[in-house]
Formats: sequence, C-alpha cells, structure tokens
Amino acid sequence: MRRIVDLSVSLQAGIASDPPGHLPEIDYFDHRQTRTEMLQFFPGAQVDDLPDGEGWAIERIRLTTHNGTHLDAPYHYASTMDGGKRAITIDEVPLEWCFGRGVKLDFRHFDDGYVVTPGDIDRELDRIGFTLAPFDIVLVNTRAGSRYGQDDYVITGCGMGREATLHLLRQGVRVTGTDAWSWDAPFPYTARRYAADHDPSIIWEGHRAGREIGYCHIEKLGNLESIPSHGFQVACFPVKIHRASAGWTRAVAIFDEAAE
Repeated sequence: MRRIVDLSVSLQAGIASDPPGHLPEIDYFDHRQTRTEMLQFFPGAQVDDLPDGEGWAIERIRLTTHNGTHLDAPYHYASTMDGGKRAITIDEVPLEWCFGRGVKLDFRHFDDGYVVTPGDIDRELDRIGFTLAPFDIVLVNTRAGSRYGQDDYVITGCGMGREATLHLLRQGVRVTGTDAWSWDAPFPYTARRYAADHDPSIIWEGHRAGREIGYCHIEKLGNLESIPSHGFQVACFPVKIHRASAGWTRAVAIFDEAAE
C-alpha cells in the first residue's frame, strides 16, 4: 500500500515562522464579502441571482518566495555556482533533482546552533545503514520542526556547515532539506562566533557552498519524525517563478507500507 506523508508546513500568518520583517500576511475574503466583486463581472445580476447569495472565497497574500516550505535555488546563495558559472534561478532548476530517493539524518540530539561536520554525517549514515548515491535527497531532522510557529523557532536547531554541505555535494547530492528556518545554524549563534573570532567565512557558510557546487535545499520542512530513516522517495517540485531565488513546494515523502 502506498503512503504519502506531507513534509510541508502550512503557510500561516500571525505565527513566528520567520524573523520580523519577513513574515507573511494573508487577507481572507469569504463568500459574503466578495459578492459585489463577483457581480461586477455580470452586469444586471443581483445578489439573489447567486447560489445561496454567495460569491467566491479568495485570499490575498503578501509574502516572499522564502515563506513557508520552499526550495532555494543556487541563485539565492550567490550570483555564481560551480566555480564561476551563472547561478540558476528556481525556474531553471532541473526537475530531475526534485524527485528521488530520500534519506533522513536525525540530528535532534545536537545543541541549538551546533554546526554539523562531515564526520557527523558519516556516523549517522553508518548508524542507519545507508550509502549515499548521486541525486539522493538528504533531509536533516533538527529539533526546530517541533518548534514551528513558536517564538523560538528561528533560533532553534543545528545547522549544516560548509564542509558538511560539500561532503554531500561531492557525492552527487543536489537537493537537501531541513526542518529549521535555515540550512545554516541560527544566525544569533553565528553572530556570537563572528564577534569572538571575526572570521567572515562562517557567515552563511552552508548556503555559500553552492558557489563551489550548485545545489538546492528545502527549508521549513515538517513532520520528519513520522517518516523512516530511508526507504522512501521525496517529491519537492517548486512553483515556477520567473528568475526567482526560491519557489514554494508541497514537499512529500512517498513509500510503500505492508498491507495489514
């Protein structure tokens, strides 16, 4: 029996899903509020002519391409990728990258702000008995997913360092994902490290790895705790937005379960 698990969060206003200044806004209009608008398309029609006197339900949304569960394109990280080539935008991302065998790395035990290393990845792969292959989709389960919508969401969870990201990319991975707000460690932790050492290479280091090898990642995944470590496929096709740095996606895990 085939099972499909939703790995996306709901796009919702009024919750702590993003930092201040980056939050989505949604205006809801119900069937009564839109009656006059609908009648403008049909000169001479009256409210009584509408079934049950109702118009349509619609929503008007103000957001960025990075609100909600979304797929980042290489263009988001820098103007170049693959060592100097023009970085591709979301409408140019190969669809073959966005459907493939998935694997989940459980990093919930790491402290908030911890920067994952290649060794951490290899130890987790050994623990779950999985060998990476080109175009596998690697999902990182941090503690952040359980805090989505809470005040501490954007500062919760570990992050993926530059070397950890390149470790995956050098093995042919082209799409990764996280349940956290960012693929990198939460910014306040990086800011403290920068204040101490003034090392600019740590700023957005996981994202910036895309300058060397172009890749995409999914941010704000949900429900990762409900899927196995492997034995599933991931579909994460992005909305096709011209020249954009990201596109929203209804990411899902697909796997077969034995019938009861």
